[in-house]
Amino acid sequence: MTRSELFAQIQQKSSFLCVGLDPDLEKIPRHLLSEPDPIFSFCKAIIEETADFAVAYKPNIAFFEALGAKGWETLAKVAEFIPKDIFTIADAKRGDIGNTSKLYAKAFFESMNFDSVTVAPYMGKDSVSPFLEFENKWVILLALTSNPGSMDFQLIKDKTGKPLYQSVLEKSQEWGSAENLMYVVGATRGELIGEVRDLAPDYFFLVPGVGAQGGSLSEVAKFGMNSTCGLLVNSSRGIIYASSEKDFAQAARLEAEKLQLEMKGLLKKYL
Repeated sequence: MTRSELFAQIQQKSSFLCVGLDPDLEKIPRHLLSEPDPIFSFCKAIIEETADFAVAYKPNIAFFEALGAKGWETLAKVAEFIPKDIFTIADAKRGDIGNTSKLYAKAFFESMNFDSVTVAPYMGKDSVSPFLEFENKWVILLALTSNPGSMDFQLIKDKTGKPLYQSVLEKSQEWGSAENLMYVVGATRGELIGEVRDLAPDYFFLVPGVGAQGGSLSEVAKFGMNSTCGLLVNSSRGIIYASSEKDFAQAARLEAEKLQLEMKGLLKKYL
């Protein structure tokens, strides 16, 4: 999917919602456990009910690969089921080098046809550039995350006073462009989103942390939105686990619609 196609979806749906698919066998509704493939049944129902409001889906690969070969089969089915006009993110956080990175890229871009994959930048250009060689595919690079441990490294300052995450943002723009590179920027770092936007004015941000993690959607839009929206705001638990009963998919739809309505107002305000 190209940048212009993604923005067209945002405009069409008045939404920049990404629904995170984190299907945990311990948390999905109990009645699904009798299904031949409970995880697929769960994800399928969530997608069917939220596709009107979502412009992206983000399967968390760990929840699938933890199930072994069966989990990879399920992931492939989920990826295939997502409507083709909706952006897909393989949340795999890969971060190796050379041929290993190239094979990771082939796995997600060719075998499963995801539009994008999350990548860790710690090993530098060698770990990122193999993913950028695929046409109309995207790298979503970890830049400033919202987990407590992010302060261990991301905010360390060099001798000039520049935090490490800023060096990552600046250097990585030499490898890719706003047409094939996005950044992960945590919503609970509201006070820093504006600083990230100043360093990467034209790039899309994937923003986790809204909803169950407490991030403010209005703050994210205020500091992070650009002329083409530039935001994919992810909600996972707040949508997919809105109910543990047989109405789980309908409850997920209601939560997705609430976020979409707020996003519609924010798009009208800032664009």
